[in-house]
Amino acid sequence: MPSLQTNIAEVFESLATAIPDRECIVFRDLRLTYAQVQDRCHQLANVLTDAGLGVQTERGELASHEIGQDALALYLHNGNEYLEGMIGAYMARTAPFNVNYRYVAEELLYLLRDSGARAIIYHSAFAPTLAAVLPQLPHLTVLLQVDDDSGNALLDGARWYEAALADASTDLDPALRASWSPDDLYILYTGGTTGMPKGVMWRQADIYVSSLGGRPFGAPEEWESVDALVAAAAAANPTKTVPAPPFMHGAAHWAAFTAFSNGGTVVVTDVVDRFDAPSVVDLLAREQANVLLLVGDAFARPLLDAVDASAASGKPADLSALFVLTSGGAILSAPIKERLLESLPNIMLIDGLGSSETGTQAGQVSSAGGDVSTGRFSPHPGMVVLNEDLTRVLEPGDDEMGWLGQRNRVPLGYLGDEAKTARTFPELDGVRYAVPGDRSRILADGTLELYGRDSVTINSGGEKIFAEEVEQAISAHPGVIDVVVCGRPSERWGNEVVAIVKLTEGASATEDELLTEAAKHVARYKLPKAIVWRDEIVRSPAGKADYRWAKAQATEG
Repeated sequence: MPSLQTNIAEVFESLATAIPDRECIVFRDLRLTYAQVQDRCHQLANVLTDAGLGVQTERGELASHEIGQDALALYLHNGNEYLEGMIGAYMARTAPFNVNYRYVAEELLYLLRDSGARAIIYHSAFAPTLAAVLPQLPHLTVLLQVDDDSGNALLDGARWYEAALADASTDLDPALRASWSPDDLYILYTGGTTGMPKGVMWRQADIYVSSLGGRPFGAPEEWESVDALVAAAAAANPTKTVPAPPFMHGAAHWAAFTAFSNGGTVVVTDVVDRFDAPSVVDLLAREQANVLLLVGDAFARPLLDAVDASAASGKPADLSALFVLTSGGAILSAPIKERLLESLPNIMLIDGLGSSETGTQAGQVSSAGGDVSTGRFSPHPGMVVLNEDLTRVLEPGDDEMGWLGQRNRVPLGYLGDEAKTARTFPELDGVRYAVPGDRSRILADGTLELYGRDSVTINSGGEKIFAEEVEQAISAHPGVIDVVVCGRPSERWGNEVVAIVKLTEGASATEDELLTEAAKHVARYKLPKAIVWRDEIVRSPAGKADYRWAKAQATEG
């Protein structure tokens, strides 16, 4: 049964009190201790509360899809301001949420309306897009602009972020601190690569245990108390974690908050508008970082190229301190895992599985000299597979393909969407589950076998074909650097499989060569009926496939 009932603000406050002088965030030339970050978060909280933001209706009076707190949009590249924005907002009892900084004005308008945001923290680079929609957002009243090298001027009605903090007190109202609740919200918007983004609402106590460090590393049990967690963090040798994806991606800020929970340091990448593998390798060496988070093959391939280039330079980067490399949010294929373990033989490679609706659910750990595979995971606490009609939990060894689910620590629902909340978070025998739509089996040994998201499954000739499975098969060809698979209408098959492929620079491959390689890994009926060659594959900044873009490419041919 869940036992740790806490609040993200409470945990950080306790850590900062216990380890005030330990480095908390490193970003370029800026090095902030836990005490300094605490002060800055107090200042931001005071800016928000002085503007009247906070809790308007306590959780107990609301339905699971309703929000009773003011929402704050984080429209930012990575940086200390993103993490301060989250913690400071939690301290003010407002609900921060992620904004995809690649959105055009129409998409941004949708998101800010859907969330009902009253406040926004944004980089100057995004000021023109925000300015285009502000007249249609009368509820958005607090604008904090973070200076950058774009040179864009301060928007009318906005305040510079640093100036606003400087004018605010570092002292936090004891009554505000005493009001922090485990029921305060954590909101994470889905990526919107297969449909419109939806705001997933969690109790902070639940997301904290699920994904932010609420369990000792590798242990199924939760921390008994915040005091126990803080004592362990204070006694531990601090590690340095580099989250390579944008913090707007759940896995990236989950890694950051897990680092905080362990009393460690979050090192932000120098280049923030894209994944720049050579600079990440340099950063790992310069900071002697211990943990690196990637997002599947889309990040791992260029990282490997950068490591190889460094080795070939005659002055290889010193990556001896790196002992954990973890990936989440996209497929990390077996060939890429093998290359990572060859290039970095001292690392523990963790392939994580999770989603906005479930938190972290499962993982696969690989090391040099061991077996390497993909698509099979060891379950974390609460992970289950439910049968087709969601009436029972499948037992290990059951032949039925089911729905990957999560119980116990699960979200409240989708912000403002009662119907989708009911569909995705059903109740069975008095227990709520999260069932976001992944197809899977539970094998006899308890291992999870994952097939893929049902929303991108291709129904072709009466057979269900999982896009991710075909992507893995094609990516096994050494000339392929990236691939996305989707379906397109077909008179003969109803739908047919199409692969959009990018080749490694200087490589060549024919359609027959790709199909021959793929046929070694999947049944012939799953092979693409067509291959579309592209110089670039469009993905989110977090490395996730954009299946709407892929379908457009497949249709155009």
